[in-house]
This record gives sequence, C-alpha cells and structure tokens, in this order.
Amino acid sequence: MQSWPRPSVPFLSGQAPTLTLYDTADDRIKPVAVPEKPGAELGMYVCGITPYDSTHLGHAATYLTFDLVHRYLESSGVPVHYVQNITDVDDPLFERAERDGVDWRELGTDQINLFRSDMEELRVIPPRDYIGAMESIDEVIDMVQRLLDTGAAYQLSDEEYPDIYADHTFTEQFGYESRYDADTMAKFFAERGGDPERPGKKHPLDPLLWRAHRDGEPDWQSPFGAGRPGWHIECSAIAEQRLGTPFAIQGGGSDLRFPHHEFSAAHAEAATGQQRMAEHYVHTGMIGLNGTKMSKSLGNLVFVHKLTAAGHEPSAIRLGVYASHYREDRDWSDAVLAAAEKRLELWRQAWKTLDNREPSAEDSANLIHAVRSHVANDLDSPAALREVDAWAHRVLAGEASGVASDINEALDALLGVRLEG
Repeated sequence: MQSWPRPSVPFLSGQAPTLTLYDTADDRIKPVAVPEKPGAELGMYVCGITPYDSTHLGHAATYLTFDLVHRYLESSGVPVHYVQNITDVDDPLFERAERDGVDWRELGTDQINLFRSDMEELRVIPPRDYIGAMESIDEVIDMVQRLLDTGAAYQLSDEEYPDIYADHTFTEQFGYESRYDADTMAKFFAERGGDPERPGKKHPLDPLLWRAHRDGEPDWQSPFGAGRPGWHIECSAIAEQRLGTPFAIQGGGSDLRFPHHEFSAAHAEAATGQQRMAEHYVHTGMIGLNGTKMSKSLGNLVFVHKLTAAGHEPSAIRLGVYASHYREDRDWSDAVLAAAEKRLELWRQAWKTLDNREPSAEDSANLIHAVRSHVANDLDSPAALREVDAWAHRVLAGEASGVASDINEALDALLGVRLEG
C-alpha cells in the first residue's frame, strides 16, 4: 500500500534530552530505549484506520501525537522504523458500503485516499510500511497456524462456520497491557467488536482469529479453511513481520487499550514466546466537540479536509490539538481553533521582527532547548507552546531576539509548525 509524500524533518544539533513516555502497561512515565547498535532502528507501530469514513479530528489527534514522537526522535538523529496498518477488510466497512449502496472495495479506496491527503496536508511523517489487511493475509495465516500448533488457538466444531479463536489464558501475562479487571474486560469486549455469546467458544473473552467464510463476504484460502482475518491478529502479524518483538512503541487511541492492544500483544507473545510485544504501550485521549464526545453515531465529527477546505492552516490545526496534553480526553471547538490561529499569528509576528534586529544565537538556543525538553517530558506540548508564547511576547517587547532560520527549523522539526506563511 502506498503511503503519502514525506515532509523534510530538519536535524537539530545539540544534546537532545532523553524522550520519556507514559507506558500504560507499567503505569508510569519511563525513558524510551534508543537502539545503541550502529544502524539499528527504533520500531514504532501505530494502529491505522478502518476506511469507512473520512479522517476526523479524533483520528488526526492520534496521528499528530505520534508524529511528535517521530519528529523528536528523527530530529535528534534516531532512525525510526514506523509501521501502520489499514483494516481494509472488516464488518464496519461492509456495513457502511451496504448502507450506501456502493462496493466495499471502492469505499475503502476512496477513504484511504482521503486519509492520505489529510495526512499530507497536516505534514505527518508517513509510515515506511503502510500495510492493508488484504496485503497481510499470508502473514496472518502463518501466525494463526503457529498459534494452533502451540495450543494457543482452537477451531470450533461448528460444521457450517468453523471459526478459529485464541485461548486468551494461554499466556500467563495476559492482562498486563490494559491492567483492567475481569468485569471491565468483559464490558469493553462486548462493546468493542467482541462476540462473548458465540456458541462453542471455550471462554466468552476468547477473541476471533479467523472468520470462516460466510456468503457475501470476501474470503481467502488457508490450511484451516476459507475465511478472513480477525481484527487483532492483523496488527500482531504485521508488526511481528516488520519490526520483530519486542519493538519500542505500540500506539493508538485509548479505546484500543482493550481489547485491541491487549489481544494483539497476546497473539504475538503466544506465537513468539516473548513476554512483551512492545516496550511502551502509548495511548491518546479521546476528542470531544463542544463538550460532547465526538463519534460517528452522534454525527458530530469534525473532518480535517473540511477544515483545510475552509482555509484553516494545518499549522493552526496542529496548535489546536497540541494545546492540550495527548493523554487527556479533550475538547475541540471553534474557540480552540480560533485560539490556535491567534497563537500562530503571534509567533509569526515575533519571528518576522527578527530580521530587523541583532540576532541572538543564545536566545535561539535557549528557546529550542526549552521546547525540546518539554516535548521530551511525555510530550508536554502545552508547556512547549507556552514557552514559545513567552519568547514571542519578549521579542515583541524588545526584550529577546533569536536567529530566525534556527527557530523556524526547530519549530518545524519538533512541532511540525511552519512560521513561513
């Protein structure tokens, strides 16, 4: 699958503070381990879209968060191997296509193309490997077979639909990623795509690995019968094939904490014998609109392409998202966007005045170090933005200066914000 054009990310000289991120599994902020071996890369996997609707601010906030991670590492000289999937075969896609009277493949293609253009507009660094579920069928089949061979999976005796399920009790560490109790797991499993009442399962919480062929659904041949992948195994197989385990960062929205990330990790761990699929499990908060949770069912989504079509700059959208901390459930509104645009204009006014005064490399270095330090501290973007605000006010008051090119490069490298109009 083709991704989108890559923006340039300037390299920043000087000592970069160690990046720390909150790890859901360990319930603490801890350093991200940077590979020490020459030529080694840091692996990051962020779960992608199911392409049945346009990219809304909830999607964008997640990918902009991990773009902060990606930019921080690359601008510090750390090579990153970034992988993202696309769930281009799944029930929501089929249901939306049937509702709208279109072919599910055409719907998926249209929405993937729109997602690409939105990410390009926002100047998000693309994944090196951008992999659709349909592209990973052989990898999924291989992993399902390994799970069957080790006893971590079983096939139902249902003659009509012999689906394959994972035994979620196979790995002793199951539950470590989400840290949820049994009742919470059962609640979220039922709400988020699980099938606890499926007859024949060993346990209501066991997740689907391979869905046997049903009339009207696409299918692929396998040693255990025609069918298609379950949701969680798709990410396990794609990540293991391209990054190996354990890799550094598994990312996504907080709604993926369970069941998706728990089961993705469990499948990879059962197949490989590793204790952890990832060293960090990083989750972003949900985005609301004017105080109400943003969701398709409520019809209150804010779409990226509509914001940019209305003339709102990608840099301002970034500043609106970064005004709150990534782990918080936070709100989006016209007021948030207006404040972001006002902030961007303040920065640009200060930056433009630098050409008319003596440049100060010290002021530039101090600002860049401060912004870098805040981003390194579990992506504290609100503090980073306040730091630039304070600098801009000092510049406009004639109390500070800076080297215009250095500041422009640094804010682009670290935040993806462009001061050049």
